[in-house]
Amino acid sequence: IAFALELFALFEPVKFIAEIDAGFVVLAAAATLAAIWRRLPLQNVLLAAGGVALIGGGLSAIGARTNLPFGPFVYGQGCGPQIFNILPWSVPFIWVVIVLNARGMARLVLRPWRKNKSYGYRVIALSALFVLLFDLVLEPYAFRVKHLWLWLPTELPLTWQGAPIMNFISWGLAAALMLFVITPALIVKKPRSKTGPELHSLALWLGAIALCAAGCAVREFWIAMILDLVIGVGGAVFAIRGAIW
Repeated sequence: IAFALELFALFEPVKFIAEIDAGFVVLAAAATLAAIWRRLPLQNVLLAAGGVALIGGGLSAIGARTNLPFGPFVYGQGCGPQIFNILPWSVPFIWVVIVLNARGMARLVLRPWRKNKSYGYRVIALSALFVLLFDLVLEPYAFRVKHLWLWLPTELPLTWQGAPIMNFISWGLAAALMLFVITPALIVKKPRSKTGPELHSLALWLGAIALCAAGCAVREFWIAMILDLVIGVGGAVFAIRGAIW
């Protein structure tokens, strides 16, 4: 319902758009954690989510004050009220949704190789890549459509939709750091019965990218929309291939 309302709000002005945005972010995070809770104890799920929120929120707060590591930016009103006038409350939730579902996508892609000795490291590396790719999708929507944050001029001439290239590299490295910290909490310690692939991350991946692509289409950012579709479909193809292997 929240996803449908977000799509509707792109085409028709909605009075309570701030509340719809907040509900969408919170429900996406809740759905992510609920899906992981199906195979892990609740304390592990909360520990992993707390680690992502703490590290991601901390880096974002530092970035807003120092321009490092993401580049010069300021948060807009679209992100909602700020904690201590530094960090919008929604940012840790956004990190949780992106990082944990990127890991879910990586697990789907690498499912045929889950018994490989280097599987864990491969999941971390591929998850970081998915986070970087999703940020390429997110920036035009967050900056130019929703005005969640505003990118300031930088000395580096190479940017994507106003965001400096260092921002995307930093997102990938930050995701790798988070996953190195939280992965022990996400490992299933007890043997369990054989289950099929977990597709919740794929559903959220496609839904979020579809929303970003629709926002870019409404504002006629055609290059960004095409890239969104390429990344969304490409990730889905590899994820489905791994799921049915």
